[in-house]
Amino acid sequence: MINFIIWIIAGGFIGWLASLIMKTNSRQGTIADIVVGIVGAFVGGYFLSPLFNVSTINESNYSIPALLVSLGGAIILLAISKLFRNVGGFVVIVVIVLLILVYSNCWTMGSASAFCTSVRAIPFLQ
Repeated sequence: MINFIIWIIAGGFIGWLASLIMKTNSRQGTIADIVVGIVGAFVGGYFLSPLFNVSTINESNYSIPALLVSLGGAIILLAISKLFRNVGGFVVIVVIVLLILVYSNCWTMGSASAFCTSVRAIPFLQ
């Protein structure tokens, strides 16, 4: 039970720090800070933990590196939410995802489809 309470407090602190860094603190309350901190720790665990080989607060690790990785995940989460607040940000995210899909399907798999052949023929991609 005490571990759960520490997890909530650490999540709230991380969410609050991330909202200060991303300047979204005026739009968020305490509950939103806790949610951002905990979900941001999941994001940090998925994207940043393999890079730095450090666990997050979701794995009951409350060390400084784990708090920093969780903070990085919360910042990533808030940056993505700020992008989705307008249509332009949504279009940018969709274009990036489509480029990643085209790259992963046409170059790494070596597909011989007509689409991949035409994409490989684009001069600035050579």
